[in-house]
Amino acid sequence: MTKTPDTPAVARRREREKRTISNMVAIYCAGNHSAAGRTETSFSGEALCPACKAIDDYCVLRTERCRSMERKTNCEECGNHCYAPSQREQIRAVMRYAGPRMLFHHPVAAIRHLLKK
Repeated sequence: MTKTPDTPAVARRREREKRTISNMVAIYCAGNHSAAGRTETSFSGEALCPACKAIDDYCVLRTERCRSMERKTNCEECGNHCYAPSQREQIRAVMRYAGPRMLFHHPVAAIRHLLKK
C-alpha cells in the first residue's frame, strides 16, 4: 500500500511537528545531561547526547509516519497511538520537562502547540 502524498498544508504541519518534538528533546537533554556528552545533532540542529538522539530519531520517524496528521489536534488526544508503549513513557517524561520551558526557548512553537495548529 502506497502512502498518499501530503497536501502542502499537511506537509508544513508535519515538518513543524517534527521540529517541535525535536526542540523538546533538545531542551530535555540540555537540562538533564552534561554538555560534554552531547555529541549528536537533533533533527532541529541542536546538540544531543546519544540516548536523546535515539529518542529524537524515533519521534521524528513516528511523526513522519503519522496517519492522522491532517485531522489530529495533538498526540495525547489522538485515537491512534504512534509511539510504542515502551517509548511512550520516555516521550511523556521529555514533554513534561520541556513543555513548560518551550515558552522561553521556542515561544512561537509553544503557542502554536497550545492552540493546536
